[in-house]
Amino acid sequence: MDIPVVCNLQNKKGFTLIEVLIAILVLAIGLLSLATLASTVMNGNAFSNEMTTATTLAQEKLEDIQGQGYASASSSSENYSSITGYGAYKRVTTVAADTPATGMKTVTVTVSWDADAHSVALKTILAE
Repeated sequence: MDIPVVCNLQNKKGFTLIEVLIAILVLAIGLLSLATLASTVMNGNAFSNEMTTATTLAQEKLEDIQGQGYASASSSSENYSSITGYGAYKRVTTVAADTPATGMKTVTVTVSWDADAHSVALKTILAE
C-alpha cells in the first residue's frame, strides 16, 4: 500500500510573484534609461551635423573672399532660403576696413541656423 506523500511548499524552488514584478521593474527602468540615452545621442549627432554644415558654409565664404582679394572684400548678407541647398542657414559677412591696422581688413563670416538660436563665426585678416 502506498502512503500519500505530502509536499511541503516551502521546499519548492522557483520565483515568487513579488520577485518577478521586481525583475520586470528593474528591466523597465533599464530600458527606459537606454531609450533616453539613445535620444540624447541622436540629438547630439543632429546638432553636430548642423555645426559642421555651418562651419563649412562659413569657410567656403572666407575662401571666396580671399580668392577675390583685398580690393573686392565687402560686407554682404544671405538670408534664410537664399543659400542654394542650405535653406535652413543664414550667412552674414562683415568687413571692417583698417582693422587691426591701416591697410588691413578684418573679415567675419557668421552662419546662423535654427532661427538665429545657434551660430558659428569665422574671421580672417586681409592685407593690401
